[in-house]
Amino acid sequence: MSKKQHKIIQDVYNATSDEQSAQAYDQWAHQYEQDVLSWGARFPFVAATVFARFVGLEQGKILDAGCGTGLQGELLHLCGYSDIVGIDMSEGMLSVARPKGIYSSLYPMTLGQELDFADDTFANAITTGTITPGHAPPHSFMEIIRVTRSQGKIIVNIRTDDDVDPAYPAALREYENSGLWKKIYQSEEYPAMPTGEPDILTTAYVYEVL
Repeated sequence: MSKKQHKIIQDVYNATSDEQSAQAYDQWAHQYEQDVLSWGARFPFVAATVFARFVGLEQGKILDAGCGTGLQGELLHLCGYSDIVGIDMSEGMLSVARPKGIYSSLYPMTLGQELDFADDTFANAITTGTITPGHAPPHSFMEIIRVTRSQGKIIVNIRTDDDVDPAYPAALREYENSGLWKKIYQSEEYPAMPTGEPDILTTAYVYEVL
């Protein structure tokens, strides 16, 4: 990882406000995919594979929560999914995603805040590499659950290495214990970006909204 790339990562993880985080991602937007793919990013590919295993085609509208440049949405599109709606706090990231033409709609929204969608808007949802320190708070899952219909699947990818804030995996358990969703799948833990940040481990989950 170059010094410039290291600084970008530090700016993202050291952000202390939504404004700082959005600014960091705006600056990274046009280099983001090249960087994470050069670091061996596995998490979007694992998430797309898991999504395809549990969600059939033509089930309805899909929320890509924290869609960034559209890397995750592009993989879902290649798998045959359509009517994908993307949200992200970074206008810079959305400006990269928009020309791909893979989203039915793109909106500037911030995870951790109330989402501007009615209850049960989406048939299924996916959020990868987003609800993690420096990106979005643990309670962000609550709004994704709210806007996903009963029996809809939410594919989640979060860090699970020893350095992760325990509030994130705790949130997954909290919402399950509260009867909001139930876990139906958990992958093995794996390095998210083995050639760039080998110490960051992640796990994919599938939850069904109750």
